[in-house]
Amino acid sequence: MLKVLVPSDGSANAHYAVRHVIQQYQTQPSLDIHLLNVQPPFPQLFTDYASRGDLMEFHQEQAASALAGTRQLLDAAAIPYTVHTEVGNTVDCIVDTARRLGCDGIVMSTARKSALVRLVENSVTNQVLARTSVPVEVIAGEAATRLERFGIPAGVGAGAGLVALWMASS
Repeated sequence: MLKVLVPSDGSANAHYAVRHVIQQYQTQPSLDIHLLNVQPPFPQLFTDYASRGDLMEFHQEQAASALAGTRQLLDAAAIPYTVHTEVGNTVDCIVDTARRLGCDGIVMSTARKSALVRLVENSVTNQVLARTSVPVEVIAGEAATRLERFGIPAGVGAGAGLVALWMASS
């Protein structure tokens, strides 16, 4: 039985990975699917004034909301799965959960972005690929926005040009 971890933030892009896993399950019904939603921790300011129980309840509600669409896709396909919720750094939680569960792979999706944009933004996908020893299957999601396709590379190019001008004048 292959055990796969499917991190999901509830976005449309995350659903691409879930649909892919559903297709895999159709040919491999022994697949053991584990959904993971990672919630960001609260700043110290909040944790000083709220009870641990209230904070945990809030994180659970947010995770349930984020996974609702993902779970609907799997439920509609009558595919069994296990849900996990973690609080912390997204990359750390994905890598640690895959290791702790003994997963054979991670299936995650990402927006289609240029290599330059991925380098600048230091994407979760790139960080997971760099830090895990578990095979990662990356499913292409929706195309990047116009800002991501053109604005960021143009900004990086303009910044590099300004640095070059400054260095030339020094």
